[in-house]
Amino acid sequence: MSRSSDAESEREPPKKKIRVELRKNLSRRRREKDLTREFASGEEADDIPTSERVRAKGELSRRRTVVTEGTGEGEAAALPAVDSQQCIRGRVLRVHGLLSIVAGEDGRTYRCAVRRLLKSLATEERHVVTCGDVVWLRPAPASGGDPNAPREGLIERVEPRHGLLTRASRGREHVVAANVDQAAIVLSLMQPELKPHLIDRYLAAAALGQLQPLILLNKVDLVPEPSVYQPLIGYYAQLGIPVLLTSATTGYGLEHLRQYLHQRVTVFAGQSGVGKSSLLNALLPDLHLPTRAVSAATEKGRHTTTYAQLLPLPDGGWVVDTPGVRQLQLWKIQREEVEGLFLEFRPFVPLCAFADCTHTHETGCAIQQAVARNRISPRRYHSYLGLFYDLPEDKW
Repeated sequence: MSRSSDAESEREPPKKKIRVELRKNLSRRRREKDLTREFASGEEADDIPTSERVRAKGELSRRRTVVTEGTGEGEAAALPAVDSQQCIRGRVLRVHGLLSIVAGEDGRTYRCAVRRLLKSLATEERHVVTCGDVVWLRPAPASGGDPNAPREGLIERVEPRHGLLTRASRGREHVVAANVDQAAIVLSLMQPELKPHLIDRYLAAAALGQLQPLILLNKVDLVPEPSVYQPLIGYYAQLGIPVLLTSATTGYGLEHLRQYLHQRVTVFAGQSGVGKSSLLNALLPDLHLPTRAVSAATEKGRHTTTYAQLLPLPDGGWVVDTPGVRQLQLWKIQREEVEGLFLEFRPFVPLCAFADCTHTHETGCAIQQAVARNRISPRRYHSYLGLFYDLPEDKW
């Protein structure tokens, strides 16, 4: 093989055609003619105009042949091929309905729609594009006007993701943020009240998404004696999970927090009203994210942040501000997986009398014995049962 052909093969990755599944159309086709209704009206059936349709039947209408680059396996092998001469890479900063705001590698900001093929692919995800995605986009031709205004573009492909924070939402997977390194689990000591079981759910979600957890106990300025939370802090510290006390009002703990955020991509997650946006405003004074006070009647947070957005840090790194949630439901977790999400269970699991022990009712269960001897926190074991039986938070 000549050198020119070798260079060409390096420039152009191999292409191949594959069949991909498309979303199933759940809506019924509208009937153009209703013979029964026309017969009742007195019109003869022979007088009704007819036409012949040729359309795909069954599975043929739910598949499509696409050209891929043929690299990798599984999800990576099904990526549509893109023209690197006409497309550029970028990162999704936020998603507004059908439009995605993307920061291109050329330094420009683009308002992008999503290629129809990507929206038609069969998936269990709530949205095909999410905050933090690395995408390939095709810029639209530049038009006159403000040169600093965002340009238009079309997202042609979404690269494979890593580091996910996901949850279940109406029977589908909601990817809150993608391609992040760590999850900052924000809770308030007061207003709203601290929910330790919600910490455990977020820790499980972080473990499933392969994220490094960081617990932030905010609004320390409202608590007369923060030392009462020392046993809770100490327990998570023994598991190797950093716990920081912070206050967006006084600035307490913010310098320590900056060290954990430096050169990392961090998603801030937690229930409404705990102060996620307030902490980011304190870290980035020029940000001016909208915030609202906790309801005086219910002492619960009000939904203020309505979409996730990726924000750059001046000293390096990124943070993702996310909407608050009232409860966190994990996406398609198997009961056999739950024990692996609790670090303190791992030394005791091999000591159980039965290899398939569920740690709920069996005799000779080493986990239950460790709970009785206070080797494992009863509260953490309670969180395990809630995840194992998939109980909503208000049923714990």
